[in-house]
Amino acid sequence: MKIANLEFGAYPVFAAPMEDVTEPSFRYMCKKHGADMLYTEFASSDALVRNVNKTTRKLNIFDYERPIAVQIFGRDPQSMADAARIVEESNPDVIDINFGCPVKKVAGKGSGAGLLRDLPLMKKITESIVNAVKTPVTAKTRLGWDDTDKPIEYVAEMLQDCGIQALTIHGRTRAQMYTGEADWTLIGNVKRNPRMHIPIIGNGDVDSPRKAKQMFDQYGVDAVMIGRASIGTPWIFRDVKHYLATGELLPCFTVKEQVAELKEFTLKSIEVKGLPGGVIHMRRQFAKTFRGLENFKETRVRLLNLETQEDVFDMLDFIAEKWG
Repeated sequence: MKIANLEFGAYPVFAAPMEDVTEPSFRYMCKKHGADMLYTEFASSDALVRNVNKTTRKLNIFDYERPIAVQIFGRDPQSMADAARIVEESNPDVIDINFGCPVKKVAGKGSGAGLLRDLPLMKKITESIVNAVKTPVTAKTRLGWDDTDKPIEYVAEMLQDCGIQALTIHGRTRAQMYTGEADWTLIGNVKRNPRMHIPIIGNGDVDSPRKAKQMFDQYGVDAVMIGRASIGTPWIFRDVKHYLATGELLPCFTVKEQVAELKEFTLKSIEVKGLPGGVIHMRRQFAKTFRGLENFKETRVRLLNLETQEDVFDMLDFIAEKWG
């Protein structure tokens, strides 16, 4: 599979863009475990144009992360084009347009998935970005706004005609947010459409090696994207990639192996965000790791309230000793 001149092997697995999650330390762990493509947190076009420091920091990418995409969102074609030019200066491999974020502060203001209710504007934005930059442009969207409005097959053709070079589809509507099950049927319909020639990347509920393989086999997508299932367990990419390559399931990481991974992750987070920010940022990860351990709730609560590297490492060592 290719996106512009980017070559991917068989069964590519991408790490989904997630706000407050896919910052450099998380991306480092996903890449370590085999993610074929990384995405930054999504950046507001208006904030990029205004040179807001918190947003421009999202453009800090590293060579070991490649290939990597910077994702932007907004609703003004000129602002989005200007932001894309700014992003291009950071030399990403891909510029991705966010047409899928369902949260109120984005979609409710007409950006992200909100543009599924204004397809002419979505088209103008896409054309403005494609015409503004030389970097390959891709997009990520959803099936539609709600169960009564699922225009994804039309949207896919429209965006392709605008010049995007790959399309990621999350198998939910905006109204679903992240509830219920992702519906991959329409994703498969887009992929099988004889008019479509760009890669189609499927997203939604890929939470295991077998599920990833099923999506490739059943719906024919060119790549799968993993999002929430990687929070707390970025080594899911290792498990999925190995199964797709060999048909064999790797043994699950032991508790001691998870502890070693989380210590490395914490150190990287501190390197990126300093103290106590790097430790506090890990709370989202700690909330989702060590899944399935018996009588772990009280220990998890304690772990989520720690603020120093020493205390976190002491707690992780305790976990390794008690449950390892």
